[in-house]
Amino acid sequence: MILTFTLLQAAEAAAKGGTQTNAFSGLLMIVLLFVVMYLFMIRPQRKQQKEMEKFRNELKKGDKVVTAGGIYGTIADIQERTVLLKVDGDVKLRVDKSSIQKDFSEASAPSSSEEKK
Repeated sequence: MILTFTLLQAAEAAAKGGTQTNAFSGLLMIVLLFVVMYLFMIRPQRKQQKEMEKFRNELKKGDKVVTAGGIYGTIADIQERTVLLKVDGDVKLRVDKSSIQKDFSEASAPSSSEEKK
């Protein structure tokens, strides 16, 4: 019943010449949707990717970092695509540069008195 009524309304609008207005408004809504998606989703993500790439290119020996897997370490050596992390004592791991997520500076590190509590 509702489908028939909707089809009758569409046929009536087409007979009156309202299809150009409906087509234009539909096209406008689709374009507006893509603009909103670009502004709120794609653009911020690209900005974040550029910042991460810049961060990874500026890494140097002695920086304390965290990998995507949650491994904390100090950079011992840097190559084109990989980084050698000193994890604990003489333990060193070679990881891909893209797995480095953030800088682990002394300001964000918990103090030894907080770890004992």
